[in-house]
Amino acid sequence: MKRLKSLLFFIAFLSIVSCTQDSLIVEAEDEANQKTAITQELLTIVQINSIIDSLLKTTGNFSWDNVTDQVLWSATVHGDNILTIGYGNKGESFRTSDNQRLLNSKNKIIQEILAFEKTTLKTILIEDDDILNVIDLKVSTIETISELRKRSDIRYLEPNGYSFFTNEVYPQNERSSSGCGFEGTSLNTDDYRIIAPKSFISWTFDQHNIEQAWAYSSGAGITVGLIDTGISESQPLLGSNFNDGYSNGRTIQKYGTFIDSIWPWSDNYDGPHDKCGHGTSMGSTIASPRNDNFMPVGVAYNSNLVSYRATEDVLLDDYHERKGVEEALIALGNRDDVKIISMSVGYPWSIGNVSDAVRYAHARGKLIFAAGGTSTEITNWYPVIFPASMSEIVAVTGITDSGTYQQCDSCHDGSKIEFTIVMERDNNDSRTGTVLGFYDGDTDYVGGSSVATATVAGIAALVWSIHPNWPRSYVLNKMRRSSEFYPNQDETKGYGNINALKAVQ
Repeated sequence: MKRLKSLLFFIAFLSIVSCTQDSLIVEAEDEANQKTAITQELLTIVQINSIIDSLLKTTGNFSWDNVTDQVLWSATVHGDNILTIGYGNKGESFRTSDNQRLLNSKNKIIQEILAFEKTTLKTILIEDDDILNVIDLKVSTIETISELRKRSDIRYLEPNGYSFFTNEVYPQNERSSSGCGFEGTSLNTDDYRIIAPKSFISWTFDQHNIEQAWAYSSGAGITVGLIDTGISESQPLLGSNFNDGYSNGRTIQKYGTFIDSIWPWSDNYDGPHDKCGHGTSMGSTIASPRNDNFMPVGVAYNSNLVSYRATEDVLLDDYHERKGVEEALIALGNRDDVKIISMSVGYPWSIGNVSDAVRYAHARGKLIFAAGGTSTEITNWYPVIFPASMSEIVAVTGITDSGTYQQCDSCHDGSKIEFTIVMERDNNDSRTGTVLGFYDGDTDYVGGSSVATATVAGIAALVWSIHPNWPRSYVLNKMRRSSEFYPNQDETKGYGNINALKAVQ
């Protein structure tokens, strides 16, 4: 039985209500009044989650803007008192030069917080970003929250240390380790073919004419950025043997922006190496070498790869994971050689500082792909997750080979989806795509919208390699025009399956 590595294998949003929801959830007609109501009762995590759950199920979305001061304050307290503040006017996610107005705004916000918290800046300041218009501070009083919400120069206030999926409510064993796993799996011979010079090509590639596309492009000269859990130091084909066989003249670089600490002020970066397994699978899907080792080959087997270990797993439920993704996006955005960013990580709703970082990378011309979401069948009602839900990102999901665009057993879809990838067999033990394993010599299976996203990122590298001077919009339009439903879009599957051969011709 294959091991499904999936994005956001989260359990059902249980409605555990120990207080009256109607008195806590902000209704549209009296939202403004409820926001300013101050009560000192600290809500429990279960109470907060029940409110979030209800808003998700009734509106299909959640935002901290739509809860009372009490809820926001309670979540902040439960999240180590971390309050992330996006300041400036609407749309001012970042700055490219000094801006006195923004500086004055930030300073006034900080002074107001100091006055209500009755403390010093050194005590409460966690992070003051030098590119994004974002600051992280420690806040303890509801009065601070209430006063900040009255300001017109604040774009959002978020309890960035709070997690809906805390172990207090959702034990780790019920979350399936959020897509992690290390054990390799022997591949069924029906799931790959051997191609020159002795590489395995996944059966899923045949669904999109990827091998035929290699007659035109192998991704040479294109650099793909991967934001995930890192790449295993025990897999030499994504390390010292990356530049091997037909995969000549390219590079792999590995960085780490994840801080492994319970303390928000820690700067203990945990390095570039994968300790989950998910990132290794995504790196393999994108750019595993084509050589004579009888191992799975990647879609863009001659592209460069820049990997960032930005998260511990694929669920962005930790302050340091959110900061890690933010930092990785900024770093990749600043690199002129990186054209594509692949992100098979996410969260059910928007995270402000990550959104700002996405907009920064997008403004610098990056083509960003993200997974539409993968979870248990119980929660497949949930639409496309964040950050794939953003307009700056191209959302991808996975389907089966049934020929009817049946979504995979655990994949999310919805109106935000642009492309689909066949990555799961419909009637044969739900076997998925083949990849390198975590350890040297190991192979594995990987499924969900995660591998679908990495596959599309690889196809984008094939297209861009042929047209290296094209802007992002030309590459994306070529991919759309090469998809099955173009010029139409399906309500939940977008432009449908990409024909990689057509995309490179």
